[in-house]
Amino acid sequence: CAFTALTVRKHRLESKNPIAAGNFSWADVHAYGGTNMNKQELQLKANEVRKGIVTAVHAAKAGHPGGSLSAADIFTYLYFEELNIDPKDPKKPDRDRFVLSKGHTAPGLYSALALRGYFPVEDLKTLRHLGSYLQGHPDMKHIPGVDMSSGSLGQGISAAVGMALSAKLSGDDYRVYTLLGDGEIQEGQVWEAAMFAGFRKLDNLVVIVDNNGLQIDGPVDQVCSPYPINEKFKAFNFHVVDLADGNDMDQIAAAFAEARNTKGQPTAIIAHTVKGKGVSFMENQVGWHGKAPNDEEYAIAMEDLKKEGEALCQK
Repeated sequence: CAFTALTVRKHRLESKNPIAAGNFSWADVHAYGGTNMNKQELQLKANEVRKGIVTAVHAAKAGHPGGSLSAADIFTYLYFEELNIDPKDPKKPDRDRFVLSKGHTAPGLYSALALRGYFPVEDLKTLRHLGSYLQGHPDMKHIPGVDMSSGSLGQGISAAVGMALSAKLSGDDYRVYTLLGDGEIQEGQVWEAAMFAGFRKLDNLVVIVDNNGLQIDGPVDQVCSPYPINEKFKAFNFHVVDLADGNDMDQIAAAFAEARNTKGQPTAIIAHTVKGKGVSFMENQVGWHGKAPNDEEYAIAMEDLKKEGEALCQK
């Protein structure tokens, strides 16, 4: 595709709530360590992230495609626009931190990291293979760009809160982001961490809930309803952004801009997404929470994503 260059102004948004005020513009995106991509470029990159997810899980013959695909747009925005990071210097002290609290969606994280340049994209095909550094859950000791090992649900947010507190105590200005599943927030440890973050006014912390509505056992509101999620976080002194479409780049960008502009409170972004987004037969199907596509299904999925990429190029 041919792209129109986007000039990104390096300043903070003046609006307290750019979504509600209706004055959000892509020219206002604050990209501390991002690639300064425009909307179309980010959408195309998210489509490539989805291809990486499907390819990795197919090659592994195991894994979690549904929740990885629902969060692909968020992974893309974080790693290509929002986070202050440098793939050439993964441990630089002033980098922003990201913790994948819902660690089973590692294919999504790995795909974003690979496409951002942390390791070869070809390595995605080694997911879960014996001897591969790309394990089924993130491993901070062996994977470049991973700030915290995760997998045991509920624990990632606690680590993220600790990182955010550390920055405050040390006088550092890095920010901390963590992504949780809506089934994961049934864990009590999540709310202990939220209580602490709100009490400490950790405004350098952004908690993102991937609210795709489905967990391994079925719809979240039938297994053990976490609703109303927004009111729960408000009760713990969080500023809450209700992201109506967590697969829409305009809304994602505005949500993170609002979070960055919020002072005196941590922010919770409740992102309403589609499980299995981008693959026709996976969308809103709980069975694809933790199952790999066979060869025929893989071909269909990749064709879906190829067509989506072609459609984006025509915009």
